[in-house]
Amino acid sequence: MDNTYEFLSSSNIESYLTSRPETSSVIDSTSIVEIKEVGDGNLNLVFIVKDNQGKGIVLKQALPYVRLVGPSWPMSPDRARIEFETTVIHSLAAKHLVPEIYFYDTDRFIIAMEDLSDHQVWRTALNNGEINHGGAESVGEYIAKVTFATSVFGAGADAHKKGIARAINPEICLITEDLVFTEPYFPGERNSYLPANEPDAQAIINDEQMVLEMGHLKFTFMTASEALIHGDLHTGSVMVKSDADGNEISTRAFDSEFSFYGPIAFDIGAVFANFYIALARSIALGRTEHISFIETLPTAMWDSFENHFRTLWPTRLDKRVFSDRLLDDLMVSWKEDAFGFASAKMARRIVGLAKTSDIETLDPNVREGAARGVLRSAQMLIRERHNHLSVAAMTEKVKSIMQEVRTEGDDK
Repeated sequence: MDNTYEFLSSSNIESYLTSRPETSSVIDSTSIVEIKEVGDGNLNLVFIVKDNQGKGIVLKQALPYVRLVGPSWPMSPDRARIEFETTVIHSLAAKHLVPEIYFYDTDRFIIAMEDLSDHQVWRTALNNGEINHGGAESVGEYIAKVTFATSVFGAGADAHKKGIARAINPEICLITEDLVFTEPYFPGERNSYLPANEPDAQAIINDEQMVLEMGHLKFTFMTASEALIHGDLHTGSVMVKSDADGNEISTRAFDSEFSFYGPIAFDIGAVFANFYIALARSIALGRTEHISFIETLPTAMWDSFENHFRTLWPTRLDKRVFSDRLLDDLMVSWKEDAFGFASAKMARRIVGLAKTSDIETLDPNVREGAARGVLRSAQMLIRERHNHLSVAAMTEKVKSIMQEVRTEGDDK
């Protein structure tokens, strides 16, 4: 593993940009007025750079280790190549839903991309109680268009197999396999939670059906190479820009370094999970109007995904046995698995490593009930996912559980 390359810093970024002539039309490297490090601290360095004309660029550099932990957890920076190539491929199917890429530095594992600082991270907006109409529909459109285009349906068998070989990402996939599907169900040193939630964490460990289902889902995640999925799609990897009335201007999915050829339902389930986690926060804080908004998001996203995928279906390359009835069966299967993957994502965000600010920024008294609601909802989803419920009906069950276990506190 190459860990000898120079890392970006506020002191060397100006000279770095000057050495990259392809950025001259994007930003004036001789008049930099602001350099801001905005990485979430988990994996990478991320800088927003602005010149005196207000033009900006984002530089993202992969480190040779997990930044959240440090050099004791080494990781290949080649994940930056995966993100670069995936974003370019996804842009062919949904250009308006991903950031523009300017270049990729193969020697220093740096991606230069569009500055989206006029957008908000959707998680932040939801945490603040904001309403962003249209975002869920755009996420559903993004999932449908990029997965259809990179599946055997849209790409054909030869291109699909070559794509799998190009995008193999075992080191990053192992993180998901361990943190999402395995560690929450066994007492482990990387797990953590409030002492008051110890019984809730123990309950999922003792839930034999849930553990069995996680085995099935993990196996699917590891073996179902259906399409080039984002791999870590959630409200923290979606940027939104809305007008004064909360109506969508722009939505972009970013941070696809966990991308690989995996199950289409995984990205859908991951977003379901984060909508439900956002719902837990709003219920904990008693935000009545926001609760009503958030509970519409899972259905809006699923309906958008299904409608866009069905619209693309007539263009599939092989119509011989890939029939309309097969698509109907796939939609049933994908929805069932999406609820299962949502369950896995919800449990790991409460019990496992790398949590979400939706829950973690709550006052502990309030957080206890919110965390309990997420975990109990995860247990419910695992059982009910086989019963062919609508997304709206499943969301109503989630909301009822979260309201039932809500705890009181001083948080406003």
